[in-house]
Amino acid sequence: MLRRSRRFLPARPPRRRHPRHPGKAEPPPPPAAPTYTRDVVRRATTILRDHPWSAARPLLLSLPGLAWDSHTVARVLKTHPPLEKAFLFFRLAAAASPAFRHDRFTYTSMIHLLGEAGRVPAMLRLLAEMLRAGVAPDAATFTTVMHWLARAGDVDGAMRVWAEMESRSTPTVVSYTACVKILFDAGRAEEARTVFGEMVAEGLRPTCKTYTVLIGHLADAGKFEATLEIMDKMKEACIEPDKALCNILVQKCSRAGETSVMTRILQYMKEHFIVLRRPIFLEALGALKASGDSDELLREVNPHLSYEGIEYDPILSDQGYIIDRSTIIYLLSAKNWSAIEEMIDEMASRNVKMESHILSDVIEASCAGCRLSCGLTVMRYSLQVGCELGRSAYCSLLGQYIRNSSFDLVVEIVEGLIKSGYNLGTYLSSVLILRLGYAGQSAYAAHIFRLLTADKNVVSYTALINAYFQAGKVDGALDIFTEMGTAGISACSGTYEVLIHGLQKARRKQESEHYRRERMNMQWRLQYLDQCSSEDSLCNYLFCGLHG
Repeated sequence: MLRRSRRFLPARPPRRRHPRHPGKAEPPPPPAAPTYTRDVVRRATTILRDHPWSAARPLLLSLPGLAWDSHTVARVLKTHPPLEKAFLFFRLAAAASPAFRHDRFTYTSMIHLLGEAGRVPAMLRLLAEMLRAGVAPDAATFTTVMHWLARAGDVDGAMRVWAEMESRSTPTVVSYTACVKILFDAGRAEEARTVFGEMVAEGLRPTCKTYTVLIGHLADAGKFEATLEIMDKMKEACIEPDKALCNILVQKCSRAGETSVMTRILQYMKEHFIVLRRPIFLEALGALKASGDSDELLREVNPHLSYEGIEYDPILSDQGYIIDRSTIIYLLSAKNWSAIEEMIDEMASRNVKMESHILSDVIEASCAGCRLSCGLTVMRYSLQVGCELGRSAYCSLLGQYIRNSSFDLVVEIVEGLIKSGYNLGTYLSSVLILRLGYAGQSAYAAHIFRLLTADKNVVSYTALINAYFQAGKVDGALDIFTEMGTAGISACSGTYEVLIHGLQKARRKQESEHYRRERMNMQWRLQYLDQCSSEDSLCNYLFCGLHG
């Protein structure tokens, strides 16, 4: 192979020579760090808190980045510096920059500080100065003045400010809420209801704070069932009760001894992961102990306070109990279900109790691991020794045994659940009766229906009627329908759907046509009514079109 001669290659370009500098050039200075308003506000507040005014004034005037504008001045005032220096800072802002004028935001912030400190005459003088300066107060300004006048005991003065606000500006939902609270606290309930009606007529949507004020008034009047109705209306309006509302209501229930209403609120708090403040938790704990009710739900809702108020129990410190407890927890982590069953059987023979939350965890974990016999053993043991399981543990067992079509055990679990003081709920009880009906177990369905206490409504009655029709007991289904009417429960479209289909299937055409006409009459009566109860809606959802 011939090698190419180097003289035929293109010539390399000459290397560029850089001039040598005698010294190394200095790098450019780094860019200045940006100045944020929050940092300026923090420095200004620190100056006002830590220095006397004679030293604070020149420091503020020379503070880098302090823009003498409405936004910055209002933010400094909202950090609640000492009142005298806050007022001097308010005056300094007007003199520091010729282009600055106080507006409604800075005036409202200063008015709030004066009212909070109880300087009501000074607050009113500043409001008059604001009006003389030609600054129009807005709803927030009037609401602030009205609130602090009422706190000072001048309710009539607060109502005069309310009238002035209605003539000068448009009240907001916050203004209406403050006015309603002032009137309720002053014992002027009729005027408060009138103001609330005006708010609704203006098309303003009540907030959670508005509902909190209403519920607080109803609870003070002893109308606790009405408070639950208000909470249901809040949920229908897609407004979830918040932590403040739940804490206020639990506290009022504790002081009035309304433990049944408190239990329903605690159940809502458990579902939405809301906890109580410690003083209110202790009040609720005392109320439950005074009434003799279980405090297990209260401790489940507040796991961070679950050991508050627990007295010394020699059983829990017994060495044998500690060994049993530790062993069950270890076997649960290892998912050794056979060993847990043997331990539970042995503890049942000795009539030894175990903590309820551990038993509930064992049941839920065994159901998730498809070892149902272990969960059933634990449930029977808890009923024998008197340990109260959580509702979720019973529901885990129910779901598994319904899927396995072990209906005799389903009835046993339902009996245990109701014996423990829980309710199945309308939806779960109706679906359970419906499932038993389709399995041809009408006797079990009727037995579960008789066990219900609070959930006998149009949905559960219709489910039982359907179960009797599925079993071929047409006369029994008609008897249940008659019993429903005797109990004062009106039938809905879903009920008539089940009746008409069942009678047609039994070739009782004449009776089927009779109930078809009844349904038409009912629909004709209800066609101009927009509202429909939640039970009727659920019944129609479950049964209308079921046999189509």
